[in-house]
Amino acid sequence: MAAKKASNEQLRILEELVKLPENKICADCDTKAPRWASTNLGIFICMRCAGIHRNLGVHISKVKSISLDKWTPEQIEFMKSMGNKKAHELYEANLPDDFQRPLDSDTYSIEQFIRAKYEKKIYM
Repeated sequence: MAAKKASNEQLRILEELVKLPENKICADCDTKAPRWASTNLGIFICMRCAGIHRNLGVHISKVKSISLDKWTPEQIEFMKSMGNKKAHELYEANLPDDFQRPLDSDTYSIEQFIRAKYEKKIYM
């Protein structure tokens, strides 16, 4: 019973976090209403980008569903402390001013952007 109560509380917190203006869109492709997260990067992402993040390997990105997976208190706290806005400030600090995010329909370009951003860290 206590585990279920903790799980419900964690879900409530995650639902509040994903409704914040900076988390309402995917951190990588601007798709609305992300339902996944990278727990070690502290970002909220869409299902397509979650698949790309999974392919990066857990040494780079650890992906969980906001509502389907179990979360540790530490993971919840990190998501509260980071979020998409702070992650952008870190991982996109040196993104060129004229940079245009890949189009939503171009999965290959989105994957290349994600790999450059988190694997190669070229925009930090």
